[in-house]
Order: sequence, then C-alpha cells, then structure tokens
Amino acid sequence: MNENVENLVLEHLRSMRQQMARLEEKVDRLSAESLVIRQHVGGLVGSNTLSDHRFASLESRLDRIERRLELVD
Repeated sequence: MNENVENLVLEHLRSMRQQMARLEEKVDRLSAESLVIRQHVGGLVGSNTLSDHRFASLESRLDRIERRLELVD
C-alpha cells in the first residue's frame, strides 16, 4: 500500500512539473509578444508626434500665407 501511495505522489509531482514547464513556456512567449507590442506602440507614438509636428508647421505656414494675402477674417 505504501509503495502505491509513493507512486501516486510521484505521478502527481511529474504531472505538476509538466504543467509548470508548459506555463513557463507560455509566460516566456507572452513576455516576448508583449515586448514586440510595446516596441510597435512606441513606434506609433513617435510617428504620431512627428505627424503632429508637421501639421503644426503646415498650420503656421498657412496662417502666414493667409496674413500676406490678407485673407484673414
């Protein structure tokens, strides 16, 4: 009886070890995916900032043109 209990405990421990290994793989994969997502978001933020700067520059140029042509209301 004692040997059966020990074997049962070992089986459970092996199963738990396998599950933990699968969980570790999933966490590693999710961490890598998270890093890629953060890099993409960072690129998008940089691109958006550049677009905002360009838009502000064009807006100021348009204001200057309107003033020169006396089109300002």
